Amino acid sequence: MGKHPAKRPAVFIDRDGTLIREKNYLSKIRDVRLIAGAVEALKLLRRAGYALIMVTNQSGIGRGYFTEEQLRKVHLHLSALLKKKGAALDAIYYCPHHPDEDCKCRKPGLGMVNAAKKEFNLDLRRSYAVGDHTNDFLLGQNMGGKGIFVLTGHGRRERKKIESSKGELSPDKTFRNLFAAAKWIARQ
Repeated sequence: MGKHPAKRPAVFIDRDGTLIREKNYLSKIRDVRLIAGAVEALKLLRRAGYALIMVTNQSGIGRGYFTEEQLRKVHLHLSALLKKKGAALDAIYYCPHHPDEDCKCRKPGLGMVNAAKKEFNLDLRRSYAVGDHTNDFLLGQNMGGKGIFVLTGHGRRERKKIESSKGELSPDKTFRNLFAAAKWIARQ
């Protein structure tokens, strides 16, 4: 019997407002714009040994604003762009459901994380979730890892929600962007 590969940690990265510029219900390739420092962040995390998994809530599908085929084209374009820049993702997972649907995959639920854990043999306790919404850092905490909050995208607006929560919403760390978060994660 061969050995099972050792479990490795991952960084679960939000798409809109964290990896690419925020655009409500993005469904067109032309609207994909990387946030400054995102490529460098992915390269740094890859060198540090992390699996790079993008996880994104895409309720525009459930709302009827765009189709899964349109989303697939956007993700193929984004994947090719990152690969060309030497910063390929290991996988992309998305939740297509309307927020009112009772699904297990919508962040901060663990459906996407559990699928990635199974596919990539991940150690969730040594993993991180990074994003510009409370649901992103809550995902990290819900999986038993760390939840990192960034101030890009909706981050500044969401920070007000965190501050007014009187400690009920509390990320493990807050950084100005994905690159700053990646530098910290890579040192852990």
